Amino acid sequence: MPKLAKHEVPEMKLDSGAAFIDVALTAAQKQGLFERPGSTVFAIVELTSTSYTGHADGEDKKPTVKLRVTRAEAARDDEEAASLAEAARAMYRRRRMDGTLDEVGSGPQNASTVLDADFAGYPSEEQYEEHERAKRARDWHNAPR
Repeated sequence: MPKLAKHEVPEMKLDSGAAFIDVALTAAQKQGLFERPGSTVFAIVELTSTSYTGHADGEDKKPTVKLRVTRAEAARDDEEAASLAEAARAMYRRRRMDGTLDEVGSGPQNASTVLDADFAGYPSEEQYEEHERAKRARDWHNAPR
């Protein structure tokens, strides 16, 4: 991979595959987005770079990186949406305070504090893995032989 100079910032382009987003949305959310243009759904997405377009020295084109959504989870209710919105605002405030933007907002600057508190009742990764192990064991035990 070529290295970019510190002053060069590549342009980002999202590829057309949206399978992970499609799976993360409920039927009601999909219908709502269709029936009410301009409506929104809050989601957490993981982006992975899939390809890049380089440029020759002296070329006046911006380097470009293509991104793909490789994981997505959409908020399923108003409480989850509010938590994700607050996490986004906290991350935004942090960017502003780091000097990427001009003004400073009030409130927490660490999104994890919002998510830790709001999602405290949700299962941990360990609890989820235990649930899946137990489910597999039940399925195996109940399978016809």
